[in-house]
Amino acid sequence: MNIIQLTPDNIDREHICCVIADKKGETCVSSKKAWMSDRFADGLVFKRLDARGKVFIEYIPAEKAWCPIHADGYMHINCFWVSGQFKGQGYGSRLLEECIADAKAKGKLGLTILSSPKKQPFLSDAAYLKKKGFFVADRAEPYFELLYLPFEADAPLPRFRETAKPGKTDEDQGFVLYYTNQCPYTDKYAPLIRDMAQERHLPFRLVKLESMEEAQACPSPFTTYSLFYNGSFVTQEILSEKKFSDILAKL
Repeated sequence: MNIIQLTPDNIDREHICCVIADKKGETCVSSKKAWMSDRFADGLVFKRLDARGKVFIEYIPAEKAWCPIHADGYMHINCFWVSGQFKGQGYGSRLLEECIADAKAKGKLGLTILSSPKKQPFLSDAAYLKKKGFFVADRAEPYFELLYLPFEADAPLPRFRETAKPGKTDEDQGFVLYYTNQCPYTDKYAPLIRDMAQERHLPFRLVKLESMEEAQACPSPFTTYSLFYNGSFVTQEILSEKKFSDILAKL
């Protein structure tokens, strides 16, 4: 199968993998595609397998990444996903190899990506990446790891911005949810759990990060979606109504 790269010329007619199996999610596609279209000028690359499945990689120069990291000269992988029937067939390796080749051709020092020691929702698989040569560059609470693949032995070490390391916000009362349109589901599910909280008369502040600068100042490494409660990080998983109800019961 071929690999397709999305561009300003074809993005309107090509699917973006994440929501093709969920008809309810189709209404969220426009927000993600608009976000991507605005990032192409910053060097965003989105490649996917020419198939009806979730097999894709998205990356951008780290200076332009919507992620609170110091990684000048690196290429940052926003999202890297191979799922379902496509696992174990080498497609992930092909996408990663294309990313590496592209980054080297553009004179980059290496790659960076968010992960965690144990597999977490919406974070890339550390075990797989470490087999591919990635190392841990830095850590942030409660379990985030910044992995990197240097192209030269003396490449500088990337790191998280200090504001993203403690896993805390200055707001110590109620919920705060930071999110962006980097994922097609956030525009649907972020307001949904805000409304659930408000129905229960729980303090809840929704913060949509609208610029790279706002994202790079976020108190969580995962700017796509990060929920805090009473000042402490809770989860980066994009929550359904049921999952948010489960969290409310635990808290």
